[in-house]
Amino acid sequence: MSAITVGIIANPVSARDIRRIIAHAANLHITDRANMVLRILTGLAHTGINNVVMMPERAGLGVHIQRGLRQAKQADEARFPAFSWLDMPVTGTAQDTVHATQLMKEQNVAAIIVLGGDGTHRLVVRECGNIPIAGVSSGTNNAFPPLLEPTITGLATGLAIRGKVPSSEAFRSNKCLDVCVNDQRDIALVDVAIVREQFTGALAVWKAESLRELFVTFGRTDGIGLSSIAGLLNPISRDDPVGLHVLFDGHGSSSTSQYLSAPLAPGLLAELPIQSSSFIQPNTRITPATTSGSLALDGERELPFSASDNVCITLRLNAFNTINVERCMAFAAQHRLFIQSRRRMPAPSSQGEHHE
Repeated sequence: MSAITVGIIANPVSARDIRRIIAHAANLHITDRANMVLRILTGLAHTGINNVVMMPERAGLGVHIQRGLRQAKQADEARFPAFSWLDMPVTGTAQDTVHATQLMKEQNVAAIIVLGGDGTHRLVVRECGNIPIAGVSSGTNNAFPPLLEPTITGLATGLAIRGKVPSSEAFRSNKCLDVCVNDQRDIALVDVAIVREQFTGALAVWKAESLRELFVTFGRTDGIGLSSIAGLLNPISRDDPVGLHVLFDGHGSSSTSQYLSAPLAPGLLAELPIQSSSFIQPNTRITPATTSGSLALDGERELPFSASDNVCITLRLNAFNTINVERCMAFAAQHRLFIQSRRRMPAPSSQGEHHE
């Protein structure tokens, strides 16, 4: 079997933004994150993935992972692939994710499994090129990565990149929003919100009264965060070839405004004055109606702008690929990929007792 390498990027500090303070979201401890990584490794090894490389960090995640690997080795349990850390400096910032993704791309990893929130996934997608990713949710308002057991994500990733599942079933094509402020370019996987403040501050967007416009690639009726606004207003799936643009009534004074209740964070429901909404067609440059404020990419304020700036947002189809975990596992079940025939040794013939 030829060597196949999978990269893992685990953000040790995702799910620690200000929304944890003002809402009722749970914290994910470092040991929980380490156990999630170990479960991913178990799934990968079971499907024949023999090499994993991971982003280093300094929050203690690696200590717990190494302990789990040592314990398995001491117990002579061959349930993990060969494991190594990327050789790179650690800054403890988002730049670590960017740098790690670039190195994994240079090393031609077959896939990248991302453990983090929407923001972590956005940074990986921005840098990974054609490498498929698999998301594991560990953020606050996760709209992009699915809530799946990490073991299953590891199994599906291994099946997909080893060619055990046809590409048409194994991989999913995803939309994104291209964002441009003058010559500065970025992307969003789920949503771009325009807020009135011209500063980034604590990054996370949670004040309903600051919202002016919202652009989404998809919105689920059972979603959380900004994309839930679109989901409850006009649901759009990940596969629909359109997005949605929502205009808010900043003062709630319009006679045509309707108020929508939406969960902006776990345990945080807000009433939002909706002025209008319209579909976003792909490859169409949209200039926001708001002339100044900040652009929040996947829930985090990143790009302040003023009336003198040239701002545009474009929906792009087929922007990147993810592992379609559900379809991979369904194919595996249908084609009995997890069933093995084992020849049983015949039982020794019984010898009758000899009586004299």
